[in-house]
Amino acid sequence: MFTVAAAFCFFPAVFAVRAWAKLKTVFTKREGENFFMTYYVDANTKRSGNGSKDYPFKRIGEAANIAVAGDEILVMPGTYREYVNPKNAGTEDKQIVYRSAEMRKAVITGAEVVKNWSNIGGDVWLARIPNGVFGDYNPYTTMVSGDWFIAFFSAHTGEVFMNDKSLYEVTSLDAVKNPEFQNISWDKAFSKHCWYTEQDEKTNETLIYANFQGKDPNKENVEISVRENCFYPSKEGVGHITLSGFTVCKAATQWAPPTAYQEGMVGPHWSKGWVIEDCEISHSKCSGISLGKYKQPNNDNKWLKWKYKDGTQTERDNICQAQIEGWTKENIGSHIIRRCDIHDCGQTGIVGHLGGVFSIIEDNHIHHINNKQNLAGAEIGGIKMHAAIDVIIRRNHFHHCTRGLWLDWQAQGTRVTQNLFHHNCLAVDDLTKEHCVGLGEDIFIEVSHGPTLVDNNILLSDHAIKLATQGVAVVHNLIGGSFTAVGCGVNNGALTQKSPRYTPYHVPHRTEIMGFMTILHGDCRFYNNIFIQQPIRPFMQKLMDDCTNKEWSDNNIICGTVPYESYPTFEEWDKQFEGYCGMGSEPSDRYYNPLPVYAGGNAFFNGAKAMTKESDAFVDTEHKIKLELVEKNGKYSLETNVYDYLPKNSAQTISTKVLGMAFEPEEMYENPDGSPIVFNQDYWGNERAINPMIGPFESASSKIEF
Repeated sequence: MFTVAAAFCFFPAVFAVRAWAKLKTVFTKREGENFFMTYYVDANTKRSGNGSKDYPFKRIGEAANIAVAGDEILVMPGTYREYVNPKNAGTEDKQIVYRSAEMRKAVITGAEVVKNWSNIGGDVWLARIPNGVFGDYNPYTTMVSGDWFIAFFSAHTGEVFMNDKSLYEVTSLDAVKNPEFQNISWDKAFSKHCWYTEQDEKTNETLIYANFQGKDPNKENVEISVRENCFYPSKEGVGHITLSGFTVCKAATQWAPPTAYQEGMVGPHWSKGWVIEDCEISHSKCSGISLGKYKQPNNDNKWLKWKYKDGTQTERDNICQAQIEGWTKENIGSHIIRRCDIHDCGQTGIVGHLGGVFSIIEDNHIHHINNKQNLAGAEIGGIKMHAAIDVIIRRNHFHHCTRGLWLDWQAQGTRVTQNLFHHNCLAVDDLTKEHCVGLGEDIFIEVSHGPTLVDNNILLSDHAIKLATQGVAVVHNLIGGSFTAVGCGVNNGALTQKSPRYTPYHVPHRTEIMGFMTILHGDCRFYNNIFIQQPIRPFMQKLMDDCTNKEWSDNNIICGTVPYESYPTFEEWDKQFEGYCGMGSEPSDRYYNPLPVYAGGNAFFNGAKAMTKESDAFVDTEHKIKLELVEKNGKYSLETNVYDYLPKNSAQTISTKVLGMAFEPEEMYENPDGSPIVFNQDYWGNERAINPMIGPFESASSKIEF
């Protein structure tokens, strides 16, 4: 007899069989006895299922909790308002792949929509947000803070967005009622859109006041950032993850200095082998992608918290502690970031200290970073990396950033090649002395011993490379800006005491520390570059007159190698050691004098200046050279007549053998695997002649399209 009790026993079994039948449809590939799963996620499904194609999960996090090595998570178009915390790691040959089913149509956001705005007079509106929305992290009570952050006004980690543009935080309700233009913003016209926050402790609510400049926020797309991260493991060591084709935006991230736990909106959190590809990464309060350091509780923002040790010393402590605790090539780094559009982040597009070693960053569009100028400090740039050991940065487009690329400390084996840089500076033309510390340039290389290689790039900003460093080779570039900070910028800035910065160098192609040393300056090479002096804008001349600070930067605006005029050739430097016989020798400064500088095959136009020791410099004083980057509908072209006047096939082929080794680490300018480099390919990858053209292009017309 079929009873009710029997039915209750029977139906669960039936449901289980049906569920298993559905789950079997998830299997997509079998290899030996290993099943590889494809889990499906669709924000628009009515109810979360089992992850199969017919019954997808509703949230990415559901798949992230169960995916293991070899699995794929396929995410349908939609908006995913969640923090994705990958639980398991992949392996070197079996990545866990998170893939947007349609390119950038799956959106992971740290923001929530707000539709409860009430007008309190004029253009000012108020939203009351229950604090339960925020959980353990309230971005509107959390201040941006950390080592090397300059708190010129109090800023929260939260943001308010209208139609995907972030408003400007102000520090009083009166400033919301009477907004003023932010003169240093890149988008001055929008800067009157502003907000202010405070807490209502009686109701346990966050109050946000905002001025939308005549718009009704309940009719616009208004969001506030709520979550600290978007796609970021909460624990260390979750490696070999691929994130492909997503849009990731609007996280309330914290300031990310090298001496702290460096978080980002997206990142591998101290692991190995991530691939972040074809994504759009934007509107992080601080950093978009972090390849940065894990948390050292005893040494996290220690300079800010303890104050008795200088920040440089705590950074050295960080590095040594990391080596003790497992910072090796086998455990950390070797990530790939490629073909991403990274923009509108407050601090950096990509940040990293120690965790980004041996990585490749290629074919990315990195632009409009720190454009609001609402954050200030020594950790800002399109990319800001410490310890970029054997990192290759190639074929990227950097523009409209306060600073394009900043390589700080340990740029050992770093290669910057085939990149386009332009408009990396401050936005305003009326600068004050207070702005001078953050002027910006295409590339800043700071207190590193090299070898750092900059080749086949186009550098068009006012300042091309800031060289407060040594051990750099600059080869086959087109340079329209100046070299700055040559011979300075390497001390800590004590008033009366000596304060040189000792920075580490490493076993070649490893993380193990070989030693520490101060920067002697020099040990640089300049071969086969084109230097074209651009018209000096009035405010740049004003900087020369008013803002020169010999301790940190000379603010040189003259294009060419002339800042190295006083540096010795190898022969001059070598003479210091003639007759040397160890301890019996007379005391001298030979070990602390500047190192030699090498140059050859460079061409100079429009008044660009060569150092007089360049015996083979080609200096054109007859012709006016045009150098103009033109943008039309998002496409760029370079218009120039320089190729009409360059000497043809007169240069020598540059190679590892020509460049030699960086002095302090005694490491050759070579590939990460230790093989030699021959510079026989140009910006586009075309083969060069035996006697190549000077500059990044082996052949070019008057209009070069990118």
